[in-house]
Amino acid sequence: MPVSADFRKLTVAPAELFQENLAHHTERENYFAGRHRLVALVRLLVFGGAAVGAWVLFSADAILAGFGAILAAYLVFLGLVQWHSKVGYQREHHRLLAQLNRDELARLEGKLSGFDPGLRYLDAQHPYAADLDVFGPHSVFQLLNRSTSRLGQDWLAGWLLAPAAPAAVRERQQAAAELAPDVAWQQEWQARARHYPRQEQDPREFSGWLRTPDFFAGRAWLLPLLVVLPLLAVGAVLAALNGYGNLWLLLLLPAVLLNNRFAAVRAEYYQQTTTIRDALRAAHDQLALFEAGQWQSPPLRRLHQVLHDTGGTAAAQLLSRLSGVAGWFSARQNPAVAGGLNTLLLWDLWGMWQLERWKRRLQGGLEPLLEAAAELDALVSLAAFRAANPTFAEPDVTAPALTVEASQLGHPLLFKGEGVRNDFRTSGAGQTVVVTGSNMAGKSTFLRTVGLNLVLAQAGAVVPAQAMRCGPAQVFTAMRSNDNLAESTSSFYAELKRLRLLLDLTADSNQPTTNNQPPATSQLPVLYLLDEILKGTNSEDRHRGARALVYQLRHRAVSGLISTHDLELAALETDLPANVRNVSFNSFLNPDGTLRFDYRLTPGMCRSFNASQLMRLMGIVVDEPA
Repeated sequence: MPVSADFRKLTVAPAELFQENLAHHTERENYFAGRHRLVALVRLLVFGGAAVGAWVLFSADAILAGFGAILAAYLVFLGLVQWHSKVGYQREHHRLLAQLNRDELARLEGKLSGFDPGLRYLDAQHPYAADLDVFGPHSVFQLLNRSTSRLGQDWLAGWLLAPAAPAAVRERQQAAAELAPDVAWQQEWQARARHYPRQEQDPREFSGWLRTPDFFAGRAWLLPLLVVLPLLAVGAVLAALNGYGNLWLLLLLPAVLLNNRFAAVRAEYYQQTTTIRDALRAAHDQLALFEAGQWQSPPLRRLHQVLHDTGGTAAAQLLSRLSGVAGWFSARQNPAVAGGLNTLLLWDLWGMWQLERWKRRLQGGLEPLLEAAAELDALVSLAAFRAANPTFAEPDVTAPALTVEASQLGHPLLFKGEGVRNDFRTSGAGQTVVVTGSNMAGKSTFLRTVGLNLVLAQAGAVVPAQAMRCGPAQVFTAMRSNDNLAESTSSFYAELKRLRLLLDLTADSNQPTTNNQPPATSQLPVLYLLDEILKGTNSEDRHRGARALVYQLRHRAVSGLISTHDLELAALETDLPANVRNVSFNSFLNPDGTLRFDYRLTPGMCRSFNASQLMRLMGIVVDEPA
């Protein structure tokens, strides 16, 4: 169905637009629900009227008129069934669109618990995903993801898990910028796919199965039987009706034997096609929408071309035919119907032949079409995130490597103005920013703010900032090191293993990177975020170990931020003025004895600490030694 002309492009505040859309679609859903009930009543009346009329005509010995009435009523009934189905689709479509706008409003309010957390993508050994809440409860994936397909979610997760080259990031930004203003189109894309809920099967498995040798290859003798045996089956039915003894059994026997011989392969074709059918129908409906558009940005034009490089047939049309073939096998869901169709018409074998005929018409395999649809699905997520947050900035990703320059940078998972925004900059390799501060002042949140925004920027998304400029960097974190009883690992040893991984990542990059290109080692330069470094040991060892790490890393293509309570570590700014810079977060004591935090990033090291005051506020008596 076309996008409704009642929608406006994004010219008002997102919350206002989503609320208006919600009201509109709820009203239309109720309208079509009423129509749906009305058509159902008409169907019932037609069926009852036809039954009464046929009984009256047959009772009056008007046999021919009775059959005519039944035929006319049947044709009317079929028309009403189609009408009922269309009205039902409209009702469901507006229900889905209303739900999409409820979802958008929930995201704006930070209510993310109802969305897919993407835990299947979470790897504890990943350089940053676990520490930065990329996946899991209250995560960036929940905030960003609007993908409707398994493959689309995989694409989006992949973008969040690995930094892209600046050229690729720029392409995603261009595509998202073109799609973002038309919220109606984005929501139409999502709603079309949500009509088909059974999309859990990975379509790549089906694509791989399609590459297996054709069943009919080397079995040309089967093709004539597909014509001859159904004719014999018709003869069997006629023989049975005319009382020719057991002749009908003899005529049906070849079809029965043939079906039994290939029962396993028929079951495999059924299993493969029916589990993927919803995904194919969803992709068809979405690609038909995309193919009907006129696109300007290079990435969308490239995808549009990919979808037309399929042997002269549009991708949506090819997928429509394939989903039709998949639907052919759905007759097996009713064993009685399937048994009759296979015995009389060799139904499954005909479906297998149609599928292999479809394969011969497809050039380049199914994967390019599915991957193009998945990439579009992920781009719609970036576009919808951009549309919902028009005040966010599009990062400039063309800066030299290990550059992060941001003004009014905020945390994307703090909503309703909860977060305080700060300016921040770092540039070049061998740089360490030491972040000191009192308890609860915001050090850890700030480290996550820097890392998460760099992840979003290199995925192609907008960021909560007034402006941001950054260069290629692999984010690495050591922030949530926990003990592991199964591996007999203490939290301190777990942190050491994490730091070992940081050293391994940078082992081959002994020369600092000074331009916008990755080092020759094929690894990106690393931006590390270390929270409360070496917190599991005494202060002397912690200071000695952290100091040694900074000295070691300053000769590599790495830079980063280290948060600490250890003021001795801040002295590195004096020892290594070209490599180390101090910033801090501070707390303030109110006249009533409570603490106030402003969460403002301040140059220099922290001068105020609050552990004793916090303990007093919690009822812990802190006595001075005698």
